[in-house]
Amino acid sequence: MKPKQLADVFIKILGLYFAVDGSVRIISGMLNLLVVLAGQHGFGSAYVWLNPFTGLMLAAIGSLFIVFSRTLAELLIKDE
Repeated sequence: MKPKQLADVFIKILGLYFAVDGSVRIISGMLNLLVVLAGQHGFGSAYVWLNPFTGLMLAAIGSLFIVFSRTLAELLIKDE
């Protein structure tokens, strides 16, 4: 396997990790947000809103890594 192909596979695996971690954070954050909203009549603290948005950012980064993995591998390994 060539180094560019190996880098492409590793970048896709990293993207999958970020996408799965982001989706878990989104689901966890939404459930936490529902618990806070059910217990109070307010919108909760800023931390409760931060977790789902962090998950969205991680999922977006993971998706970009998956889509642009070949381009990133070519940028990282130019000598081949």
